[in-house]
Amino acid sequence: MQYRTIKIYGINIFYRECGRKDHPVMILFHGFPSSGHMFRDLMPMLEEKYHCIAPDYPGFGQSESPSRKDFRYSFDHLSEIVDDFLTALHIDKFYMYVFDYGAPIGFRIAMKHPEKILGIISQNGNVYEEGLGKKWEARAEYWQNPTRELREQYKSAFAKETVIGQYTFGTEAGSVSPDGYSLDLYYASVISEYDEIQSDLIFDYQNNVKLYPQFQQYLCKYHPKLLAVWGKEDPSFVWNGALAFQKDVKDARIIPVESGHFALESRCKEIAEEIIKFF
Repeated sequence: MQYRTIKIYGINIFYRECGRKDHPVMILFHGFPSSGHMFRDLMPMLEEKYHCIAPDYPGFGQSESPSRKDFRYSFDHLSEIVDDFLTALHIDKFYMYVFDYGAPIGFRIAMKHPEKILGIISQNGNVYEEGLGKKWEARAEYWQNPTRELREQYKSAFAKETVIGQYTFGTEAGSVSPDGYSLDLYYASVISEYDEIQSDLIFDYQNNVKLYPQFQQYLCKYHPKLLAVWGKEDPSFVWNGALAFQKDVKDARIIPVESGHFALESRCKEIAEEIIKFF
């Protein structure tokens, strides 16, 4: 594993990289509240077949976190930064692994550059309203009525208990190491303006939902090879979101995993095997 940094528009973007450079590229798009470290166990399992690259978005992990005065924290903007990151690394074709926030980022890039996508792994990376869990109903009300009080209330999304619950809900007791969520909580404590950056993204998530029909049109038109391997007990992006892919990609492979949102934490080997078998 190599650990590197590259400047994109003056912002230091950190990324993990492994595997031979003459292998097909796989870009791994992390979710909230994590970073590329969530792929720390998966990448070595894939490196015999793929050249794996996992960037941290601005405001996450080891990447730079520019001030909100100077940088717009939106999914459109993060997607632009990641797209420019791929250009800077001269990556013109790749598989993409999308999880959580990584789905709307990855699918924006796929819509812009459909010719670059070799295939898609969606691990609880939702692009269908059927996949939105119960909590999103309240968030939709917040998006319609964005008061300061509700913005403060939704900062509970990155409270310690909530983050730990994201990792452990729906998993077998004792199967999830504390290392992953402990590192997420550490980053949250040291990144400047973390609460406000993440609050900006929670509010902006509404624009991802608005783009769901366009993401689906992309799937229907280009029919990429697609594997949805899904933590079936995830309360945020529910199992129906995985099944929905078959509406637009008829031969998509849909695999339930006995885990929750962060399925890699307890089912990494199983997920790696499904990827290697399918692609």
